[in-house]
Amino acid sequence: MTRTVIAQGTFDILHPGHVHYLEEAAAMGDELYVIVARTTNVDHKEAPICPATQRRDVVGALAAVDEALLGHEEDIFVPIEDIDPDVIALGHDQHHDDEAIQSELEHRGINCEVRRASAREAGDDEQLLSTRLIIDRILERRGE
Repeated sequence: MTRTVIAQGTFDILHPGHVHYLEEAAAMGDELYVIVARTTNVDHKEAPICPATQRRDVVGALAAVDEALLGHEEDIFVPIEDIDPDVIALGHDQHHDDEAIQSELEHRGINCEVRRASAREAGDDEQLLSTRLIIDRILERRGE
């Protein structure tokens, strides 16, 4: 029996933290589906720089990802219902409330586990593990 995992996020300006999250999510099962947030649904932080289709295509090119798709425009749980995963893997720093997600899954009759991926350590090489930090560095170096 195939164990299906869903990861989700904005994935704007892909960086090593994203890769770590998706590789760890892939290790939680046999198939990894990644739901990439549509720009209109990103309301918890600044709007993405890159268009949703570009972000989906870049995420889909990663070896750990079996399929990348755009999120639903109105109901973020629709793709989850369609895929019917065994696991939803959340990033270590994603703003989601694990218990609220689990409650909504149960309400919709979706029987799956909600797990958090671990944080990736930055190490000594000054890796930038967030899109915000990458943008800040660009602005700093360009004198903005």
